[in-house]
Amino acid sequence: MKVVITRHLPNDVTKELVDNFDVVMWGKENEPIPRKQLLEEIKDADGLFTNVADQIDYELLERAPKLKVISTMAVGYDNIDINEARNRGIMVGHTPGVLTEATADLTFALLMAAGRRIVEGMDVIRQNEWNSWGPFFLTGQGIYRKSIGIIGMGRIGLSVARRAKGFQMDILYHNRSHNKEAEEELNATYCELEELLTKADYIVLLAPSTKDTYKMIGKAEFVKMKQTAVFINTSRGTNVDEEALYHALQSGEIFAAGLDVFDQEPIDSEHPLLKLRNVTALPHIGSASIETRIEMARLACENLLNGLKGQPLVHEVK
Repeated sequence: MKVVITRHLPNDVTKELVDNFDVVMWGKENEPIPRKQLLEEIKDADGLFTNVADQIDYELLERAPKLKVISTMAVGYDNIDINEARNRGIMVGHTPGVLTEATADLTFALLMAAGRRIVEGMDVIRQNEWNSWGPFFLTGQGIYRKSIGIIGMGRIGLSVARRAKGFQMDILYHNRSHNKEAEEELNATYCELEELLTKADYIVLLAPSTKDTYKMIGKAEFVKMKQTAVFINTSRGTNVDEEALYHALQSGEIFAAGLDVFDQEPIDSEHPLLKLRNVTALPHIGSASIETRIEMARLACENLLNGLKGQPLVHEVK
């Protein structure tokens, strides 16, 4: 059987796949396989190892009559046409759980960097703008004992809340349902979205990408936030109206933003949000610790192996 891998992976991660199947692996780690080449390779493939940057849509699935398993090295799978895969009897695996703590680390790092203007301070030095000391030079927002509002209290949200507890922050959250663990362990308070937006000093968006969450944070939501609020998004860029975010930041409606995700990725240096000094931006690296990425790749390979051997996937999208 043939397996297509759309990014270069370490040999020790792919060894079992290589030993058991005919593996076609794209030779570059940081560049996507050309769409035309992927569509050609998928014609006789039984398994596909993919990631969030690859569009696994109707066109691709239509060209893959033998495809049995799709395994994505990610938690999210909004880049995959799940309904079409189901209609064709194709199993889809993903990698939840293993990236929770790494993403929570990055989320809280963004919160601190945006609130305390860390990157902006480094830019001041690099651009030779540090001329003297002033009483309010590069002053930011405090973090200790401030309030955090978490939108989406799943695994990652709970881990972010645990970090916030260490800073003695008041934890507010909004979710589809109450999270008893957060309430009992961390004394987190459930809020309707509007209440969270008006009360929180730091607003962290961790909602999944669905039809209901598409641009769920827009002009009306930014208006409700404090002028001192710091907005963090490490979920999906499509959950935010970027034009409204730009206006809120540029006009001073909110204080700052920390962003790891964008509506269209990758962005380039001309993206409007990057022109604002109160934006801390990262290239979608929420799970990018070495240990986590290796474990994600191993789990994605295990999903693929199991599916091709006719065994249950470790984590299958249902």
